[in-house]
Amino acid sequence: MTKAETGNPRYRCCNGAGSHTPLMRDYANIGWLPEMKGKVVDRALHASGIRDTGRVLNVSPPTVIKILRDKGKDLESINRGALSSIKNRDAIQVVVNRYDEAELDEMWSFVGKKSNQRWLWHAIDRTTSKILAYVFGTRKDELFRQLQALLEPFGIGRFYSDDWGAYERHLSTVQN
Repeated sequence: MTKAETGNPRYRCCNGAGSHTPLMRDYANIGWLPEMKGKVVDRALHASGIRDTGRVLNVSPPTVIKILRDKGKDLESINRGALSSIKNRDAIQVVVNRYDEAELDEMWSFVGKKSNQRWLWHAIDRTTSKILAYVFGTRKDELFRQLQALLEPFGIGRFYSDDWGAYERHLSTVQN
């Protein structure tokens, strides 16, 4: 047993493969708790900003950014569970939710200065509020077409959106 900088004991756990992983029982910074990473990512996917997430979860904004930067590599831009329920519909005789309608929206933030904007485009199932797919980048038609390609396997018949021109240019079944 060693001690962390805060004086709390730090244990080493043998994982059976010969390596010893450090483990702490009491974290001085709650931002480092393993379950905090899931909470931060969940809030980000549900449109919470960095400062808002930090305030609600009682962690600093730099910690929120670090978690999102680290976890972002592992995230997929499509909800595989929702998609697999559609693909397996014929093989398994159960009733599943169909994704007939989706709500499309985009939100922005900036990195460093307001001229360096980043946009999160996402599609949400209107009945369950599940995020079906998302893409992150600029507010250009090219990025929207990437989102549209991710949504194609869902077979969505009607989309609801705001008045942004990319929706009207690329979708024929848009409701405002």
